[in-house]
Amino acid sequence: MQKFLTNAQMRSADLHTINELGVPSSELMERAGRAIADRAAEAARGGKRVAVVCGAGNNGGDGYVAARLLCGMSIEAVVVDASFGSGYSKDCAEQRAKYRGRYVENLEGADVVIDCIFGTGLSREVSGRHAEIIAAINDSGTYVIAADIPSGINGDNGAVMGAAVRADMTVAIAAYKLGHVLGDGPDHCGVVIRADIGIPCDGDAALACEDEDISPFFPKRLHNTHKGSYGAACLAAGSRPYPGAAALCLASALRSGCGYVKLCTEDCVKDALVAAYPQAIYLADIDFSCQALAIGPGCGDSQKTYEKVRSALNNYGGKLIIDADGINALARYGADILRRAKCGILLTPHVKEFSRLSGLSVEQILSDPVGSAREFAAEYGVTVLLKGAATVITDGKRVVLNLRGSTALAKGGSGDMLTGFICGTAARGVELFDAAVCSNYVLGMAAEQIEAANTAYCATATDIIAELPNAIKNLTRQ
Repeated sequence: MQKFLTNAQMRSADLHTINELGVPSSELMERAGRAIADRAAEAARGGKRVAVVCGAGNNGGDGYVAARLLCGMSIEAVVVDASFGSGYSKDCAEQRAKYRGRYVENLEGADVVIDCIFGTGLSREVSGRHAEIIAAINDSGTYVIAADIPSGINGDNGAVMGAAVRADMTVAIAAYKLGHVLGDGPDHCGVVIRADIGIPCDGDAALACEDEDISPFFPKRLHNTHKGSYGAACLAAGSRPYPGAAALCLASALRSGCGYVKLCTEDCVKDALVAAYPQAIYLADIDFSCQALAIGPGCGDSQKTYEKVRSALNNYGGKLIIDADGINALARYGADILRRAKCGILLTPHVKEFSRLSGLSVEQILSDPVGSAREFAAEYGVTVLLKGAATVITDGKRVVLNLRGSTALAKGGSGDMLTGFICGTAARGVELFDAAVCSNYVLGMAAEQIEAANTAYCATATDIIAELPNAIKNLTRQ
């Protein structure tokens, strides 16, 4: 798994390395600058000119190290001083004094630009001459390498702080940061490469799974088994206005590997779906004997839906997924009933649904999606899957980020099929938190594969469901 740190966690790790492990800050800066220089040297092959844009802080100090080392490699490297009257940090001033190369006023003639203006600790809006130099970098048409994070990107949430560099590559110093994958971060970072400079980054970090972390959730199925061996999922989904939500939820649950999928829905929805999905069992009432239960997709946020949720919380002892209108009903009629639940609970809101449920504004959530989801999960004793370009999954203690996916999922129905797949995965014996992590990953992987084949523009939810077997096959191929 990959680790992603907040600014505060990175500062703590940095100070621990300096004060407790005895590694001088100047040595860490030397290592960071070398990592950046090595990447720039690869990009500058063939006699290309490198311009290093250095701010006044430690990020700028990394840049001065990189410029000095590039000159030592016989690469034409120059510095653009973007301090603009700010006082240099101690380490930056020391590295600037060691640099004996040329300074230039602009990026003219550069083939490669290294962005070392601001680091992850930026806490104010970018304006004035700093905004102008960032615009010049973005308009230069050069290959851009960002040191640690593109200047102007918030290290904790990926927000653009007035103006931000668009990099082709980002060299993450010591650890990946949340800002690399949240908000606008992915659209500005380009390819992110981590440079290990000897700072231990242990402790309470957010994690992101890789293929090898997910494949164990799909073990080899034994011959001497039957449908009862793989659990039953019950979906309370769909209504006369929204039969499609039930269809997508059902279709993905049927791809999850569980033994039975039951759909509790209105007769009109059943009549519309039974011919297409004869494998399912159609019910008038929720079956609380199933190992996993999902409530909400396409149900409407009515008192009737709220009562379904309340009944499940009072009477069900399995794994409960509440999505879409189930969440909206909780927000409308009261979420305190979550505290009295007898079952494990997973909530799967997008940002606006989470805003209605939590009482936080959309802006508050986006400024700290990890913290917002984590705090709510801890307060109510639930697991939260907060959907986004990087989905946050947390039970109040653990935090996993899902980084798989594409804009093929930015279509109606994506949440419905995610709920169905989670429910089926949980039904076959996977713990609820792990089912959320696993299902989100697989769905994202399927979306990536569909985008590669059909483009994100043309992909539909039905296409992605049809691709789920190929995604699982790729995960489990020996």
